[in-house]
Amino acid sequence: MKILVTGATGLVGSALVAALARDGHMVCRLVRPQTKAEGGVAGTFDVAWNPQTGELGGAAVGAEAVINLGGASIAGARWTDSRKKLLRTSRVEATRSLVTALGKMNAKPDVMVSASAIGFYGNRGDEVLTEESPPGNDFLAGISKDWEAEALRAEEFRTRVVITRFGIILAKNGGALPKMMLPFKFGVGGRVGSGKQWMSWVALEDVVEIVRFAINNRELRGAVNVVAPEPVTNAEFAKQLARAMHRPALFPAPAFGLRLTMGEMADALLLASQRVMPGLLTKVGYRFLDPRLGPALKKLSEPQPKK
Repeated sequence: MKILVTGATGLVGSALVAALARDGHMVCRLVRPQTKAEGGVAGTFDVAWNPQTGELGGAAVGAEAVINLGGASIAGARWTDSRKKLLRTSRVEATRSLVTALGKMNAKPDVMVSASAIGFYGNRGDEVLTEESPPGNDFLAGISKDWEAEALRAEEFRTRVVITRFGIILAKNGGALPKMMLPFKFGVGGRVGSGKQWMSWVALEDVVEIVRFAINNRELRGAVNVVAPEPVTNAEFAKQLARAMHRPALFPAPAFGLRLTMGEMADALLLASQRVMPGLLTKVGYRFLDPRLGPALKKLSEPQPKK
């Protein structure tokens, strides 16, 4: 199968591209003009992609699947007005441009898997959230809602669209986990804020498998919560992480301090509560590789063997 991938150099994209290439697919990494696409994998090649002009290289023609993972890092910098604009344009407008380009092809892709996030739901306390739950009303919820709407336009030309609402992705060498682990390494880790906020997480291995599953499983369409079936409170997450790392969890990070240093981003990323369940994945029979937090953290916190 010929598969186009945006965001191919990110945490999810790089792991997914490698997995798809191992499966024998022809993987085309869509590369923006400013992107340094290093570390190519056998069985992959790069295709020029300019979201601002809508230009998509001719080598993209004939793709049977598209995986849209592009977007500037949500936690990459403080949310100034210019940063918030970038977060939005790199998702909403880039996806609009991509779908428009796909619609101009004579042969349309069979399926498009497009990223979103559980930020779609906003801060919801103890409420159990499923794919049918309505969106929140904060900044991230607004971006996610518009981002999804642009991807769903591909249904107009009969492409099956799967919206993957990613939870907190846990990986050994990237994403949020190494930053979470840092204070614990020095013995000063603990809960964040009250610790009562719910965290919906998923291991990177499961993310890769779920995207592969979504490409091939015609039962999946629309929004899919990509989270493990065991959400936990932040306090429980800190306890489990401390146990996996053989460190204490005695030093809470106060909410006021986080807001002082991180601004609006602290409330959205660290203090918001999202108790999300993988309803649709459970319904179609997906079996998680890492369904429980404790074993997942233990595996991810183990030192890598020396080569």
